Amino acid sequence: MASKDTEPVRTRIAPSPTGEPHIGNMYVALVDWAFARQRGGQFIVRIEDTDRSRLLEGAEEMFLESLRWLGLDYDEGPDVVGPVGPYRQSERTDIYREHAERLIESGHAYRCFCTPERLKEIRDERQKSGEATGYDRRCRAIDPDEVKRRMEAGEPHTVRLAVPLEGETQFTDGLRGPIVIENQRIDDQVLLKSDGYPTYHLANVVDDHLMGVTHVIRAEEWITSTPKHVLLYEAFGWEPPRFYHLPLIRNPDRSKLSKRKNPTNVLWYREQGYLAEAVVNFLGMLGHSMPDGREVFTLDEFREAFSWERVTTTGPIFDMEKFEWL
Repeated sequence: MASKDTEPVRTRIAPSPTGEPHIGNMYVALVDWAFARQRGGQFIVRIEDTDRSRLLEGAEEMFLESLRWLGLDYDEGPDVVGPVGPYRQSERTDIYREHAERLIESGHAYRCFCTPERLKEIRDERQKSGEATGYDRRCRAIDPDEVKRRMEAGEPHTVRLAVPLEGETQFTDGLRGPIVIENQRIDDQVLLKSDGYPTYHLANVVDDHLMGVTHVIRAEEWITSTPKHVLLYEAFGWEPPRFYHLPLIRNPDRSKLSKRKNPTNVLWYREQGYLAEAVVNFLGMLGHSMPDGREVFTLDEFREAFSWERVTTTGPIFDMEKFEWL
């Protein structure tokens, strides 16, 4: 068996088409692309469009157009036929439901009949007492016969992950090293919503496995979700990929990058006459340094020089003055 350092590499960028293509997503996409291309691997695009209430018409095409403009070619995606499609999660709902049933049958998930009103009461009570606002696991103890009766009656329900009540879950972040969390601190996450659509957590893990993703490279905001994902990999009996969580881009005042303080729509820069090469150059300097210290380089030069050892875990600053200099 090939080691993880020599195996074929498959990375992915998985945007939700709920807004304009964000500069932060392109920063992550650039790293995904560079690492895959440097290792002779594949870079794929998956559209995570299961949150139907927040979809923005045209957002998917704007994201793909941003990738094309920056030169980040992809091997598979919603408009590039590949062997593990479809590449829109809204077209894969049967796959997620099937896997949710597998988890229930193996005892790693359960059906939850709690109403939104009851969940709000739990949340409010726990907030008042200063407790963590997770679910109280009430439905985890329901008798199987009662579950069957309530399902036959058509009672709305979700499917939740049955997190082990003891022990701990750990994983290694490629930038930060080992991360360990006690299982009692992990919420019984909803995996399948009452409308039959999956949450990010179930769809993400199932798709990354079925699509052969070897390295999950994403923003650091997903670190706290990764223990849940590791538990899902274990529940399915799958080997997890390697995880790398990139620091969030910050405004000069260290606040999270937002369009109120800096233009965050990638295509805005094209409309204003900026060259794609300049945008790539700027993104390539965010959190990564070239071995010879230079600040002007091409996309191919960034790909050749990319190294995890030169990626910082400190949030890079979005400096428009430096951008203008480029």
